Amino acid sequence: MIKLLQYVFGYADVRLSDIATITRGGNFQKKDFVEEGFPAIHYGQIYTQYGIHASETISCISEKVAEKSKKAVTNDIVMAVTSENVEDVCKCVAWLGMGEIAVSGHTAIIHHNQNAKYLAYYFHTQEFAIQKRKLAHGTKVIEVTPDRLNDIVLYLPSLEEQRRKVGILDKFDVLCNDISEGIPAEIDAREKQYEYYRNELLSFEKVK
Repeated sequence: MIKLLQYVFGYADVRLSDIATITRGGNFQKKDFVEEGFPAIHYGQIYTQYGIHASETISCISEKVAEKSKKAVTNDIVMAVTSENVEDVCKCVAWLGMGEIAVSGHTAIIHHNQNAKYLAYYFHTQEFAIQKRKLAHGTKVIEVTPDRLNDIVLYLPSLEEQRRKVGILDKFDVLCNDISEGIPAEIDAREKQYEYYRNELLSFEKVK
C-alpha cells in the first residue's frame, strides 16, 4: 500500500510503526568507557558530539559489557529520548558505520527499511517537533517513551526521492557545519536557509 501511494501521489503519510520497529537502548554508562573495545554511543553524546549521521563512534566499552548491552546495526537511528528540555529531546543520529554498536539507556533504537539520513533529517524538522511536544512528559527531566514514537506520522516519498532530498540537505549541512568548506561570515545565513529547506523538503503537508 505504501509503494502504491508513493507511485500514485509521490508520497505516503505513514506512521513510524509502519516502516520501523523501535526498541530501547540500555545496559552501560559513561563509567564503562575504555580506550579500546566495542564501539558505543552514550545518549548524552548525541546532544553534544554527533551530527545527523556517523560512521564511527567516539567511545568504546569492553567486550564483556557489550555482551549485555543493546545494539544498533547499520542504518539504524539512535535517538536520545531523555533531555533537560523539550527542544532537545529526541535528537538523533543515523548509524552508517559497518557492524553493530552498543547503545546506552535513555535511547530509542529505530530499525527501519528507509533512507537513514532522510529519517534523521526529518527528526530535526519543525513537523516532527510539533508531534514530539505532544508525546513529551516530565518537568525537570523531559522524556518521550520509545513506544509512543510508533504514532509519529511522517511524509514518506519513494527511496529515490529520499536520496535526492538527502543530497540537497547534505550540501547545506556541510556549508553550515564544516568550517573548512563553509565560509564563516555566511554561516548564520546558511543555517537559516538550511533550516528552511529542511522543513520544506521534508514537510508531509499535502500539496493543494
